[in-house]
Amino acid sequence: MILYHGSNTEIMEIDLSKCRPYKDFGSGFYLTAFKEQAVRMAENRAALYGGNPVITVFEVDDNIMEMPELNTRSFSLSPTVEWARFIVNNRSKEFNYHESPDCNIDCKYDIVFGPVADDAVAATIRRFLGEKLDEEGLRKRLTYKELSNQYSFHTERAVSHLRKVGVLSE
Repeated sequence: MILYHGSNTEIMEIDLSKCRPYKDFGSGFYLTAFKEQAVRMAENRAALYGGNPVITVFEVDDNIMEMPELNTRSFSLSPTVEWARFIVNNRSKEFNYHESPDCNIDCKYDIVFGPVADDAVAATIRRFLGEKLDEEGLRKRLTYKELSNQYSFHTERAVSHLRKVGVLSE
């Protein structure tokens, strides 16, 4: 399977210590199976931080999420309350029950797969957290949102399965 990482610089080597915390699935190296999504991410990063959009291309075994040596978590590409709760917990600086299976702040999962929570989704989740929206309302609002996908690699064990195969420049 081919995965893409959009940035403002070529990824020469994956350094997990440079990954930002409090992202959708926790601190990790994020990729997508959709080239167009990586291009948008690269354009955004270049606009924010300078440089040019660059897409680093990786290959990984198709069955990466089923490998017995990896602890993985997959979400349906249809939004669910479970997925939203996972994102809320990982994005929260106040959440401290790291042992929860609904959290990856402690990188208990080597790889997580699921939809991307963009700004509109994040706003809906904030309404849910503010108790202005119940779980059913959250599910209904998310059902109509077109989502993309993301794979997040959180451990060296997971990253070791990625093979860099090229670079695309915009």
